[in-house]
Amino acid sequence: MASCMQEWPEPVVRVQALAESGLSVIPRCYVKPPCDRPVVVAPAAPTAVKETNSNKAAEASDISIPVVDLGELLLQAKDAGAGGLVGNVVTEAVASACREWGFFQVVNHGVRPELMRAARESWRGFFRRPLAEKQRYANSPRTYEGYGSRLGVQKGAVLDWGDYFFLHLAPEAAKSAANFWPANPSNCKEVSEEYGREVVRVCELLMRVLSVSLGLDEAHFQRAFGGADCGATLRANYYPRCPQPDLTLGLSAHSDPGALTVLLADENVRGLQVRRGDDGEWVTVQPVRDAFIVNVGDQVQILSNSVYKSVEHRVVVNAEEERISLALFYNPKGDVPISPAPGLVTAGNLPALYPPMTFDEYRLYIRNKGARGKAQIEALKGQASPEK
Repeated sequence: MASCMQEWPEPVVRVQALAESGLSVIPRCYVKPPCDRPVVVAPAAPTAVKETNSNKAAEASDISIPVVDLGELLLQAKDAGAGGLVGNVVTEAVASACREWGFFQVVNHGVRPELMRAARESWRGFFRRPLAEKQRYANSPRTYEGYGSRLGVQKGAVLDWGDYFFLHLAPEAAKSAANFWPANPSNCKEVSEEYGREVVRVCELLMRVLSVSLGLDEAHFQRAFGGADCGATLRANYYPRCPQPDLTLGLSAHSDPGALTVLLADENVRGLQVRRGDDGEWVTVQPVRDAFIVNVGDQVQILSNSVYKSVEHRVVVNAEEERISLALFYNPKGDVPISPAPGLVTAGNLPALYPPMTFDEYRLYIRNKGARGKAQIEALKGQASPEK
């Protein structure tokens, strides 16, 4: 998969270095087309409705992604084993959130708040290290592991206003080698790996919930995605201050290619926006303290035969505050063909909407093109063979 992506097509410029240089006008390569420019979100501004560059988007005080309390489910799992998911109010809440939003926040999820904060602050510490030190971990499109500032390998692409650090956490055979990890802060690897193990447990629980909510056996999603060989990757995102936040994005609109994304957001600086409903309204997510923001990815849309849909989201930046977030991506094993669950396919009424495709094949498009809305998964619709 990496043969056509050996190196970046142009010299890589660190966005953080640009932001700290004192420029007042961002380079043209970061300026988005007018239709893609955001409504700027102030760090702690009250709810408002604003129109910029004829691109309507609202942040409404009575609209927010659902919040799901996993506490009861975790207690039941501890006391009674794997049972108790069918008809459970938590299962129903997750199902409703997946049908209506594709996004939700989870609280009482079992991950210690102290560990969450330690992980986030360790990466904040890395991005505050001197540039020369960070450059030792510069990544390439061969694996993306390390310190990066762009996604996709198209020459002349419009870039996003953000840097990141990307690593593989699971399975054991695929973990990033020690030399990919920052030496400073000294606890970064230890804290991040413990954090990753805990978040993967949350993903495994949610896999069971999703299966049961669709009338499948509890293990169906996990089994279909590769069982114990499912992958977990971590991307620490750094969005520097931007002198013209109304012209660019920290991360362009996209849906996630994998199964689940669990985001630890910056609780002090909002930035994540979710596309809501048929009118395409962008809703700014207000993170709940000590919560995770969860969204279903394209592979859940495929396996559920579009009952649950991945949703476009993007990141806006602002002029006053930097922003840090940690995204854990829970992904299928790369060489396992994924297609709609047979229990969700009926001839005539509900045919299979997607052909079998491995995750490795699917994400090749993403790595080549970068964030492109939902173009990839929409292009797959109709390519499945009709039921016989």
